[in-house]
Amino acid sequence: MNWQAIIEHIESATGQPFKLLKAQPLVGGDINMAYRLQGENISFFVKLNTPERIAMFEAESLGLQALAQTQAIRVPKWIACGQTTDHAFLVLEYIGLHNLNRHSEQLLGQQLAKLHLQKQAYFGWHCDNTIGSTIQVNGRYDDWITFWQEQRLGCQLTLAADKGYRGNLQMLGEKLCNNLESFFSGYRPQPALLHGDLWGGNVAADEQGNPVIYDPACYFGDRETDIAMTELFGGFGSVFYQAYQATYPLDPGYARRKTLYNLYHILNHLNLFGRSYLHQAENMINQLLADR
Repeated sequence: MNWQAIIEHIESATGQPFKLLKAQPLVGGDINMAYRLQGENISFFVKLNTPERIAMFEAESLGLQALAQTQAIRVPKWIACGQTTDHAFLVLEYIGLHNLNRHSEQLLGQQLAKLHLQKQAYFGWHCDNTIGSTIQVNGRYDDWITFWQEQRLGCQLTLAADKGYRGNLQMLGEKLCNNLESFFSGYRPQPALLHGDLWGGNVAADEQGNPVIYDPACYFGDRETDIAMTELFGGFGSVFYQAYQATYPLDPGYARRKTLYNLYHILNHLNLFGRSYLHQAENMINQLLADR
């Protein structure tokens, strides 16, 4: 690997010379290659992919910068993004990451609530981005139910049909999309800046125990979608939820809507990883239809 072009981008962005001592491969993701570039007294975190994936890194950069501007919760500082002959790349500050402890989980709950308390003007985002490696379409909407119907469930169901998942899934999905209003009786979500992909693998603590979130799929939406995803795969303790609720209590109807919100991610897993998620998706829709 020839790092010279990326080093030049780092030096241009920071205004400082950078002498590479070691490029250390990192594990954890299944979409990108990741490295720690170690210098004499500074390190950088670098993601690599093929040149045509540059839009994915550009959108991630915008999400990280938007989250950083809120000053609510720590994210890796964006350094540079670009292309070489062989790669698209994203350069971030390197943060030594550790598992969350009780204190950092409490801070995470409080800080995520503070992020969500900052109101936004509309639902959607100013550009499309990705959820995993799937394009996440982010049109601008004033109505949340229509946004969720068209830009989230509708997009995933269309993609599933294109991949051959038709029949029962599409019939159930259409029926659910036509009955979304029943889940929002007495509840009108306010647009909040969302992380968008908030599972346990995208959260850690820094060396001082402060929570760090990364790998966002940002947009403006119902804050409950972030909380719902923390429950989808586990990894968040009761201290996190108690701290969030104490800072910004959830509407009682969240318990019904969380399956609706997590259906988006299960449909995305179906589209990314295959048929093993089909039964789960259909069961979730059936549960929702029975609960409307």
